[in-house]
Amino acid sequence: MGEMINIIKEEIGNIFKNQQKERVDKLKHLNELSVKGQTLFTGSSLMEQFPIDELLMNRGINKIIYNRGVGGFTTTDLLGHMEEMIFGVEPSKIFINIGTNDIGLPEYALDKLIKNYEVILNKIKDKLPNTEVYVMAYYPINEVAKIPENDWERSAFITRNNENIKIANDAVKELAEKIGYKYIDVNEGLTDENGRLKVEYTVEGIHMYANAYNVILDNMMKYL
Repeated sequence: MGEMINIIKEEIGNIFKNQQKERVDKLKHLNELSVKGQTLFTGSSLMEQFPIDELLMNRGINKIIYNRGVGGFTTTDLLGHMEEMIFGVEPSKIFINIGTNDIGLPEYALDKLIKNYEVILNKIKDKLPNTEVYVMAYYPINEVAKIPENDWERSAFITRNNENIKIANDAVKELAEKIGYKYIDVNEGLTDENGRLKVEYTVEGIHMYANAYNVILDNMMKYL
């Protein structure tokens, strides 16, 4: 039984990797058509799933924002695809949220996350010296919103918990200030009385519905 589960996990992992590759390949071609000097959202799935175009349209705001998030990506993955996910757009303003998948790894280590993040930010500073960069706080999670049905799903919350997220946010804030970028926490209104991501905002405790992103956008407007 255990061997079969491992085979299934491996097959799902391969499918997911192929989807990531397809996403990155598409971004490369999209960048060739992008209007330079605009705003960029980049990071992992929590950024990729940000429905920014529809939310802005709903508010009657005509603004170009390119989304180059890739689901499942860690800081290591982003380091390998900075051209597709950042530089190819040549943005004047960047909102970056990367690292939650690092926190969710079984071998998670904060120092490795910060080391990678520092390399990412320094590469941006070197190649895009005039670009404004906003380093976003990691979002809260809710490990009890919908009880996972199996050990595989439950494992997502072993290290990705609100305590580790708070510690990581403090470290990322310090890093941003060290590099000379602005750290922004746009999480106001997302949590319940226990500090967890509100049940009505989350798909499975980590990813979010559009109503949550609408709250986040409210908090981001002064930076956009």
